[in-house]
Amino acid sequence: MGHAEPQVASSALQAHWMPFTPNKEFKAEPRMVARAKGMYFYTAEGKALIDASSGLFCVAAGHCRDEIAQAVFAQLQTLDFSAPFLRGQSKAFELAERITQYTPEGLNRVFFTNSGSEAIDTAMKMSLAYHRANGQPQRQLFVSRERSYHGVNMGGVALAGMVNNRRSFGVGLAGVYHMRHTALPDHKFVTGQPETGADLADDLQRFCTLYGGENIAAVFVEPVAGSFGCLPPPKGYLDRLRQICDAHGILLVFDEVITGWGRIGANFGAQAFGVTPDLMTMAKAITNGAQPMGAVAAKQGVYDTITNAGPAKGVEFFHGYTYSAHPAACAAGLAMMDIFANERLIERAAAMAPKFSAAIHGLRDCPVVTDIRSIGLLAAIDVALLNNTPGARGHEAQKRLFDAGLNLKSTGDALIIAPPFIMDDSHLDEIVTKLRGVLAGL
Repeated sequence: MGHAEPQVASSALQAHWMPFTPNKEFKAEPRMVARAKGMYFYTAEGKALIDASSGLFCVAAGHCRDEIAQAVFAQLQTLDFSAPFLRGQSKAFELAERITQYTPEGLNRVFFTNSGSEAIDTAMKMSLAYHRANGQPQRQLFVSRERSYHGVNMGGVALAGMVNNRRSFGVGLAGVYHMRHTALPDHKFVTGQPETGADLADDLQRFCTLYGGENIAAVFVEPVAGSFGCLPPPKGYLDRLRQICDAHGILLVFDEVITGWGRIGANFGAQAFGVTPDLMTMAKAITNGAQPMGAVAAKQGVYDTITNAGPAKGVEFFHGYTYSAHPAACAAGLAMMDIFANERLIERAAAMAPKFSAAIHGLRDCPVVTDIRSIGLLAAIDVALLNNTPGARGHEAQKRLFDAGLNLKSTGDALIIAPPFIMDDSHLDEIVTKLRGVLAGL
């Protein structure tokens, strides 16, 4: 099982400014993990926590896969780093080709980033560059959605429909408009796609009429809003967005950082819902979380338009990162592609989804539960407000879940369940039993 790390002295906790964490509270009462294997995290004392959120939607194949570790180790002994500008290394090209075996038909050009946040900003730049190359530089506006999350770079902050972004950082970039979210009152306790709400896509047509569709560069949506608590799209909603985009020459971008790589029962949400975007972002499970990596898959037409408009012997797309297609990350990605293929992980996730959904929806009788939503191996449980303070009960739940031996992602008062695809019946029973115990005490 490996060796546990020693306990961190309280004085050593101070230097690290933790992300998305109440730092003062954590450092007064830290909850730490030391190692992981398969479906479990372990504390330094050896306490097991079953991981019901795949780390952070990343670890589809379970923790600490030897195949990935060995591939990264071998790569670091062979080629540890090479600049991605003006020079190439073979694994980047091999991984890009392997990825296109999973993406929707036509999305066959892959640009590597280091995270989902960077992939979003890259897709925004691609959208602007594409329209400029097409002789439409006036297309500067973007449309996204309320209750959406598109990473934490300034482009993603502007796109995301999160009020705390604006309270903390202002509007980010100007020229971003938000459609209404799709969580309607009659969607409570719905499994899969709701029957009502497709007409909410007409918000995009309203923006086209109000601001001029010829001025909009791209529409960014998560096929299923993930970080806000599993909001599946109403039936016909994504189709309608595609139709409006086509009518006005707008690029449709799917943020598949969470929904990609089998989370909702198909390779990507695009295939699950039968709607193909022009650009698609991905990250997380692309390397099983073992190395930082993100990517943008683009339609060949987008790639060709941008590259053909560039100089004959110069940079066509003036964008990139020092660690784009890092050799170790590419090695991890290739090992993960092998695991996807050899273990048929995506098919396994799809087969487990009905049992998973039934088990999670079985918790609706808990008094604090106000809603449950699920699709594929992704679900969310909303808990009632505590003392009329949004997020207070969800935060308290996080502490109790750790103490009960269960790791979950939460956003406000939504507890989000997204287990690794290697989950079996006994793991599902353990997750639900521990969840029920915590919910009963809230």
